Amino acid sequence: MKKITKILIIVSSLAMIAAFFTPIWMIDLEAPQYPEGLGMQIWINKITGDLNTINGLNHYIGMKTIEPDSIKELTIMPYILAFLIALGVVTGIAGKKKILGVFVIIFMIAGIAGGVDFYMWEYDYGHDLDPTAAIIVPGMSYQPPLIGSKQLLNFVAHSYPDTGGWIVIGAGILAVLLYVYELKFNKQITAKESAK
Repeated sequence: MKKITKILIIVSSLAMIAAFFTPIWMIDLEAPQYPEGLGMQIWINKITGDLNTINGLNHYIGMKTIEPDSIKELTIMPYILAFLIALGVVTGIAGKKKILGVFVIIFMIAGIAGGVDFYMWEYDYGHDLDPTAAIIVPGMSYQPPLIGSKQLLNFVAHSYPDTGGWIVIGAGILAVLLYVYELKFNKQITAKESAK
């Protein structure tokens, strides 16, 4: 690998440490009765924000209480991120294109698995409703969007990456681009050597 690739992989991997100290995802709710809005920040190991208010409102429509201590992903994610950071640093130090390829594949698998897991959690949260709830709207489910905005009764739910999430996404995209660059760069060198 070129020196710049090694440096960028190490720096971007170390930048992901910020995800231990900043939220990785946010879900905001807008409604006329809450002009200031309600928000929930998902960190790598906890959930903060207006959780008590959101749980209170969700109780009326039969949604489960969000209990961060019962979400196993919040226990596992710090280890997955630490592994990705360490692997990225090792990749940059080793300077081998094959190791960079493995790093990119593992990073992509972790990202896809995380997205699918989050979607499944949201699906269960929005569909597994208490049939004895105070407010029941036939055929209505309350699954928040994985990413983007969605109308849920009189609320508009917004779901987007937060600071830590953008840093991790950026590191993943950069790793893919650097791997493509290295492949292209090596092909050019091979082509020049063959022409001699």
